[in-house]
Amino acid sequence: MNISNDSIAPPYEYYDNYYDHSGYEPCSFSDNNSLNVVVGPYIRSIICILGLVGNSLVILTYALYKRTKSMTDVYLLNVAIADLLFVLALPFIVYNELYSWPMGQVACKLLRGSYSVNLYSGMLMLACISTDRYIAIVQARRSFGLCSVSNSRIICFLIWIFALLVSVPTFHFYNWYEPSHNKITWLNSNEQEETTDPQYVCEWQFDDSNTASIVKVVVPRTQLAIGFFLPLFIMIFCYTSVIITLQKAKTFQRHKAVRVVMVVALVFIVCHLPYNLALLYKTVNLFKHSDCDEEDSLHTVMSVLQTVAYLHCCLNPLLYACIGVKFRNHFRRIIQNLCCLGQRYIDPRRLSIDGTNEDSTSFSM
Repeated sequence: MNISNDSIAPPYEYYDNYYDHSGYEPCSFSDNNSLNVVVGPYIRSIICILGLVGNSLVILTYALYKRTKSMTDVYLLNVAIADLLFVLALPFIVYNELYSWPMGQVACKLLRGSYSVNLYSGMLMLACISTDRYIAIVQARRSFGLCSVSNSRIICFLIWIFALLVSVPTFHFYNWYEPSHNKITWLNSNEQEETTDPQYVCEWQFDDSNTASIVKVVVPRTQLAIGFFLPLFIMIFCYTSVIITLQKAKTFQRHKAVRVVMVVALVFIVCHLPYNLALLYKTVNLFKHSDCDEEDSLHTVMSVLQTVAYLHCCLNPLLYACIGVKFRNHFRRIIQNLCCLGQRYIDPRRLSIDGTNEDSTSFSM
């Protein structure tokens, strides 16, 4: 089997492990197998829909009813905004992974960059929520000077700026281009030339191999350190302290609060730990030789575990909002009002009959 010399992908493209070194035929990731076909367009589409609905309800609740009266409210609102922007970018990322990038250079950089910003900001906001609960419950006597809405807004602003700065490499190095492996020409078993169809992608692209090596190590490690392990350690410390403090109380409400805290921490770990461990393994073995079968298996495992991590965007509204009775009532009220508006739009006769009843459709308190 032969391959033209000018068709070998440079090591600084995204697809630097795209070839099986035992031969020259290009590797073919099984993106079309049954698992990836289900995980890609279907399960992630459900995550997008649920995340869009749930986080939109949280934002509407704060905008129309609840307002931001505490530090926790400010953090919850910002988590919902980050998760909402995250799920809005997700369909385009999934389409790029399965097929190609259809929207050009500007959209590539904006969506990939915003994806990174929302990832970091959302995770750090969750750490802030656990810190706020720690201060309010464990350090209750000192909380009066520390807990204020203005302080939480400043913290959230700084987190968004920090997430933007950390995401600069993503904005800079993600580009819309046709990878070199798409231009490959090789001889099959019948000595006939075959070529791959050109497809444009939105992926990493570097000027030289040294830059590629540095960025491909630094960016995943930064994501692991700041986007997972730092929030995880903060949550473990804060929620462990909260549970110890609440266990000393004998009231039913305190024991209920302990269960809520344990569920929040457990869901975070179950959703994010498997994918981040797989990402750590991939980063550690980034420059080690592996054949196509190993690359394909790791590619499939990463895709499934990443989908599990995405579930957290849907669960956040339930864990941090729907647990509260007032939040559930606000959600129910918003849905009822939206249904009433939809019925009035469909049935003009009812609009004329109920036109004087403002309470049934108004979002005001």
